[in-house]
Amino acid sequence: MPDWKTRLVVSYQDETGTHLITPIDSFSPSFALNAEVMHSVEQTHIGMIYSPQAMTFSMTVKAIGDATAKLTALALEGKRFDIVLQEGDGGTDWSFKKIVMSDCVITQAAPTAAGVTGAPSATFSGVSLAASAEAAAGTVSIP
Repeated sequence: MPDWKTRLVVSYQDETGTHLITPIDSFSPSFALNAEVMHSVEQTHIGMIYSPQAMTFSMTVKAIGDATAKLTALALEGKRFDIVLQEGDGGTDWSFKKIVMSDCVITQAAPTAAGVTGAPSATFSGVSLAASAEAAAGTVSIP
């Protein structure tokens, strides 16, 4: 039976050191690596035109504990941070050792309403300037 041993954290640095924000309930990265086929009057499919890469994310955090407050503070300050998904101790069933979205900035925060049952949550969306993934065969970077 596979044993999923990973953990997702937001990591940021300030003058006092490196800080981790966890737990994060869900994380949805999006990588838009746009390319358009180039045509001419004489011939089709003669090349490619590449657009800049766009890396965005959305994450949801329960609005209990201090994770939501820390992420909100990062958003209000416009502070850059990294999102790290890494293999835990003894994990061998995942394709990656580590995925990092670097120099992230939160562009939108949307808390849910508090109700009688269940904990409220907050969804944070943003952009990343770089990403890298460390797989079993090596490291892949997206500058």
